[in-house]
Amino acid sequence: MPLDKSSWTLVGLARRQADSLGDSEFIRFEQGTRLTFAGLDTDSDNLALNLAGLGVVPGDRVFALLKNRAEFMLAMLATMKLGAIFVPVNTELKGAFLQHQLTNTEPRVVFVDAGLINAFAGIEGGTANLSATICVAGDVAGVLPSVLSGSPSMTFEALSLSVPVLDDDVLVEPGPEDIACIIYTSGTTGPAKGVLMPHAHCYLFGRRLVERLSMTAADCQYVCMPLFHTMGLLLQVVSSWISGGRVYCIERFSPNRWLDDIRSCEATVTNALGVMPEFIFRTAETEHDRDHRLSRILAVPIAADWGSAFEERFGIKFFQGYGMTEINLICYTSDDDPLTPGLAGKIADDFFEVQIVDAETDLVVSPGEIGEIVVRPKEPFCFSQGYFRMPEKTVETWRNLWFHTGDAGRFDERGRLYFVDRIRDRIRRRGENISSFEIEQVLNEHPEVIESAVVGIRVDDAGGEDEVKAIIVTEDGVDIDNVALLNYCAEHMPRFAVPRFVEAVKELSKTATGKIQKEPLRKLGVSEHTWDRESVGYQLPRR
Repeated sequence: MPLDKSSWTLVGLARRQADSLGDSEFIRFEQGTRLTFAGLDTDSDNLALNLAGLGVVPGDRVFALLKNRAEFMLAMLATMKLGAIFVPVNTELKGAFLQHQLTNTEPRVVFVDAGLINAFAGIEGGTANLSATICVAGDVAGVLPSVLSGSPSMTFEALSLSVPVLDDDVLVEPGPEDIACIIYTSGTTGPAKGVLMPHAHCYLFGRRLVERLSMTAADCQYVCMPLFHTMGLLLQVVSSWISGGRVYCIERFSPNRWLDDIRSCEATVTNALGVMPEFIFRTAETEHDRDHRLSRILAVPIAADWGSAFEERFGIKFFQGYGMTEINLICYTSDDDPLTPGLAGKIADDFFEVQIVDAETDLVVSPGEIGEIVVRPKEPFCFSQGYFRMPEKTVETWRNLWFHTGDAGRFDERGRLYFVDRIRDRIRRRGENISSFEIEQVLNEHPEVIESAVVGIRVDDAGGEDEVKAIIVTEDGVDIDNVALLNYCAEHMPRFAVPRFVEAVKELSKTATGKIQKEPLRKLGVSEHTWDRESVGYQLPRR
């Protein structure tokens, strides 16, 4: 019997939970603002009508450079209630990184945190369709960067309090097949790709976590991941939305305040990505380490040297899984699975089909052998629908009718998936997937850099993740002022993308077709000629 997914939309979810849970608190932010289930629904209705008055129609893109705050949730839901597409972007982006996403989506409306408005400085293009800029948490009228100055600007508060000029009939009830949002995943050999996310795909992220972690209305989820990220928004917030539980959401993860937050908000469940759990474990032990209600953490990756010790110290249970923005979470570990690094669990075979194949030939490898993880859905619209305005990348990724993850894995004798390593030229640092291509584009604009290659390398103090190394070609391979180079990078790229290591060379080895040979650069790692910004105590500025 076909699965009934007719209710699998975020708009439908908002309506149902407003009717069912009314004025019960849904989400509270560290700024002190909160949204009830009913308030989120009714306030987003009003905002949607005012967005429609600005010309937003089905299929339009609404761009959001917003921190974790109530306005993010209201803007998202209001956009979806018009059949438009919400585009949340990384709040660290600026310059060339932000330029690509703005140009790719050509939004009708831009929501921007007033404190982030300068991220648009120096950008050109992408705003030909722009009707308005909505400033959140401040008013920047008169100081808009030129790329946004061609259309009216207003504050979020003024727009929200305006009396709508249009009737409720402009509001729509999207179907599970309709695109809810575009979430960007970093490119590896090119610009970041906008993943087309149907409502059913977004809903399934949350539904699967509810099932795996046995979440109920009694749970409180602690969210310290950014809401522009799939984990923070879809895995965490949407799962609590579905279960009817509470959410406490902060702006930025801090290992030193993590336990205090967990205790004060009475969290029972949370997620931790990348180096977050290790950073928490490395904090000093306290008498309150078990004095909390937290019981379950979804975390990847888990390391052998601290995983079990973390569980024992804090009295929690770790769950692991495997997934990505494009494919959903295709597996989780079970209650009786051992806490083994890389173990992702059994495939949810009611929704997904997974194979391990030779990365060069796409032929299935023998059980236990390492190969590339490829996936395809069994249910329509529970999977991404390709990359926005990038048909070639969509076809390339979907070759031979399988989505190619670019990740290496294997199955064990019980049919459980293990994640082994990354295949593609991707850098992962501080929980972020970083495009070496985009860093290289910025470096190559520097007047003293002739050419560059960026790779991720492993060093002992990186918590099992990559550190960014830039190999730059200079005149005769002579060292330049590396501090000045990093200052330049900090002005033109996100903090997490700024290289830690720099090495100057005369030339870069290339293939016969002109491609830079990066594998030798990765293997070289830190050499005697490599400059480390930590050797001089260089500190990146925060916004």
